[in-house]
Amino acid sequence: MVMMKSLPLLLIVLFSHSTTTLAQSPAAAPTAPATPSTAAAPAPAPSAPPTDIIRILKKAGGFTTLIRLLQATQVSNQINSQLLTTSGGLTLFAPNDNAFSSLKPGFLNSLNDQQKNELIQFHLLPTYVSVSNFDTLSNPVRTQAGENPDRLALNITSSGGNQVNMTTGVVNVTLGGTVYTDHQLAVYQVDKVLLPRDFFEAKPPAPAPAPEKAKGSKKKSVDSTATPADDAESDAVSVKQWHVMWVASVVLLVAAFTW
Repeated sequence: MVMMKSLPLLLIVLFSHSTTTLAQSPAAAPTAPATPSTAAAPAPAPSAPPTDIIRILKKAGGFTTLIRLLQATQVSNQINSQLLTTSGGLTLFAPNDNAFSSLKPGFLNSLNDQQKNELIQFHLLPTYVSVSNFDTLSNPVRTQAGENPDRLALNITSSGGNQVNMTTGVVNVTLGGTVYTDHQLAVYQVDKVLLPRDFFEAKPPAPAPAPEKAKGSKKKSVDSTATPADDAESDAVSVKQWHVMWVASVVLLVAAFTW
C-alpha cells in the first residue's frame, strides 16, 4: 500500500528532473550542407620580356664599343624589331673590345654614318644558325650588309662545329664562344672585326657630266666642211682682187702725171 502511494510522487520527481535538464541543455545548431571543395586555379606565368640585344651584351660584358656602334647606328632597335616580327631569327658575330682596339688607330672615326651601319650589318646573318649548322651554309654567305659577292663576301668553313673559320678577303676570323642563344637569336664572340673589302677597294668613279654644246659649234661645223676645191677658188678670187687693185693704182698714177 505504501509503495502505491509513493509511486505518483516518484513519477512527479522524475518528470521535474527531466524538464530541468532539457531546459538547461542548448539545442544543437543545424549543420550546414557539405559543399564540394574546388582547387584554386594556378596564376598565369609571367610572360618573358622581349629580347634586347643591348641587355644581352651588357650582361656578357666586354662589348662596350660594339654596344656604342649598335646604338649610334640604330641597328640595336632593328635587331629587336626583327626578332619580334620575323620567324627566321638572327645571328650576330660580336667583336669584343680587344678586337676593336686592334684596328688601325682612327679607323672607326674615319668611317661615315653609312659605312658604320654597313660595318655592323656585315656582322649580322638574317637567319638563326647554331654552331653545329655552320657547315650547311653556302659561300659566300649573305649578310644584312648586302649581297655583292666581290665587295661584301663572307666565306665560312666549319669542321663539324668543332671550329668555325671566316674570311672576308681582308681578315681571317675564328669563331669564339657562344655569348647567347635562345633558338631565335645566336650571338657568337669573334676575335677580330669583320672588315669587308668594300672599305678598301676603290669604287669606280661616277660618270662625268656631258659637256654643254657650244653656241658657235654649228657655224664652226659648217666652216669645217669646206673642200679643197673651195679653198682653190677662194685663192683665185683673192689673186683677181689683187690684180684689179694693182691696175687701178697704175691708172691713177698715170692720170696724176698727165694732169
